[in-house]
Amino acid sequence: MGHWFARNIVEPGKLPLLVALASFVVTFLVTRVITRLIRAGKGPFGNVSPGGLHIHHVVPGVVLAVLGGFGAVAAGRYGAAAVVFAVLFGIGAGLVLDEFALILHLDDVYWSDQGRKSVEVVVLTAALVMLVLGGFSPLGVDDVTDEERQDRAAFIVTLVVNFLFVLVTLVKGKYRLAVIGTLVPFVAIVGALRLARPGSWWSRHAYARRPRARARSRLRTYRHDRRWDRVRRRIQDLIGGFQERVPGRGSDPS
Repeated sequence: MGHWFARNIVEPGKLPLLVALASFVVTFLVTRVITRLIRAGKGPFGNVSPGGLHIHHVVPGVVLAVLGGFGAVAAGRYGAAAVVFAVLFGIGAGLVLDEFALILHLDDVYWSDQGRKSVEVVVLTAALVMLVLGGFSPLGVDDVTDEERQDRAAFIVTLVVNFLFVLVTLVKGKYRLAVIGTLVPFVAIVGALRLARPGSWWSRHAYARRPRARARSRLRTYRHDRRWDRVRRRIQDLIGGFQERVPGRGSDPS
């Protein structure tokens, strides 16, 4: 295990990326726990409001992400400095994307249904970074045999083909299936071959003169959402704490 880690993570310079991903995930989870405690009135935590001005945690997140990003560019992929800046960037990115919905809507929607977009973006980001970490490149490791180069070249070709299916799935409006397809090879084929969701780019352009396809698309989307929305919401509630949401627009207790 140690040899694999050194050969595929440390040697190609992926250690800062791994550290940034770990910092990103841990920061997001810790932030969600703290905000839920504040919302429930428990623990020693409280809102940061100097002079009556509420400071959302996206503000220090932006500062840390900027410092970590510029520092990482200057430090390169090796050495202790690269790891330190990777930690700063991961923490900053976690704080920023935890309030992605606030940035998107320019409104305090942290505990609302719109706030669920933050959870989805965090999961998507973590999944894509894991894909990069799990990918193998023949140029990233020294002393690769011809057989290993051939295997890795085949892997890269497979990755490119799978990416095309993921891209089609995205333009058909099936974002979650596209995310799964980035991690599990060729799962996106299902999304690429099936009808697009109503309102997606594919639906607007490919079904413009196909009323039957539009009708079948709406019917399938209704049945799918009715079956899986409850499961999806429960998972988001488990991660983001939306089960504590109260009627009306909530505030971000960060």
